[in-house]
Amino acid sequence: MITFLNCFKNTIILFVLVAISCGKTQSKPILLESEPEIALTKKDSSLPKIITGANRIYEYLPLLKNKRVGIVANQTSVTTNKKGQFIHLVDTLLQHKIAVKKVFAPEHGFRGTADAGEVIKDGVDTKTGIPIISLYGDNKKPKPEQLKGIDLMVFDLQDVGARFYTYISTLHYVMEACAEANIPVIIFDRPNPNGHYVDGPILEPEHKSFVGMHPIPVVHGMTIGEYAKMINGEQWLNKGVQCELTVIPIKNYTHKTAYSLPIKPSPNLPNDTSINLYPSLCFFEGTNVSVGRGTPKQFQIYGSPYLYKDYYTFKFVPQPNEGAKTPPHQGKMCFGKDLSNSEALSALDLSFLIEAYNHTVDKKIFFNAFFTKLAGTTTLQQQIEEGLSEKEIKATWTKGLKEFKNMRQPYLIYN
Repeated sequence: MITFLNCFKNTIILFVLVAISCGKTQSKPILLESEPEIALTKKDSSLPKIITGANRIYEYLPLLKNKRVGIVANQTSVTTNKKGQFIHLVDTLLQHKIAVKKVFAPEHGFRGTADAGEVIKDGVDTKTGIPIISLYGDNKKPKPEQLKGIDLMVFDLQDVGARFYTYISTLHYVMEACAEANIPVIIFDRPNPNGHYVDGPILEPEHKSFVGMHPIPVVHGMTIGEYAKMINGEQWLNKGVQCELTVIPIKNYTHKTAYSLPIKPSPNLPNDTSINLYPSLCFFEGTNVSVGRGTPKQFQIYGSPYLYKDYYTFKFVPQPNEGAKTPPHQGKMCFGKDLSNSEALSALDLSFLIEAYNHTVDKKIFFNAFFTKLAGTTTLQQQIEEGLSEKEIKATWTKGLKEFKNMRQPYLIYN
């Protein structure tokens, strides 16, 4: 009898525990603020784990409740769960009953698979049925009719810290459109993998374009949240309008924190090395030299059919691949250098560009018109053509860099 009662009692207790456990599983949020981003400080695992703005869900959920939300997002706009699995921000917000009404996609598209410069078409996300509006091509700035039905805009893109990487230009236009429509913007901040230095010539106003909109150096050393504060503070928006801005900051981050991106920010930046070399090698996009588009080592190698093959022993042949459907010099033998095993840079390296110019078959066709847009000035091309050394060229940047660092100081969130 006692045994029967004990068994009955244990069964009841087990039933209750299972019921409680099931109840907790069903009501538990998919993400906790204490859960870390899967990409951590790269060189020292003993340092505190970085928590991105998107992962600080309890910081921003109250701001989104009962709002009709638009999101500027791509494949890097993710949260992580306890198991380190990526969950797209859109899916996370929908699971938390946030009314996501529209997604705005930058260069490379919502899923991040389009070529650089490729026209991105509007569409519908097949998973959620949410309309997707392209912010690339002819529609870089959201139109008033596209913002109708939105109370709040969330901006969550992984930047790489270079002036010509177009996500900060998209940021400008989104802030401007939202300011004009009286729509607040919330930025989920993310680390800048090139945030440990500031370098390059300052963009001159007459060379403003989508690959350079503001008077800043090539490498600005700011997160996208800090940069948004500077856009507002320096009154760079049309007619000085001000965007109502909130930044959800990163936890346990400084500008010196080494950070490895868990998801490539665009098709031709596949790893840490390419992202580190990008600010220095992107100048080649304004020349007849390939930066490895159409190879597995994009922005880790460079070369051209027009460089001296007796001087450059490394060679490659670009072929169509993801992010480069028609790569420069497709099917042609290119001679150049492999930098994939080089030491990480903490400054712009002009030696690649200068050396290539000095060892090209025909200097008259080395540069094209796009080079000035990338450099933000005509001076850099002139200096290289005149034979100035890297040290001499960089000396001409000193005054501008000092003024920029003073200007950006009030907008910094992190040490």
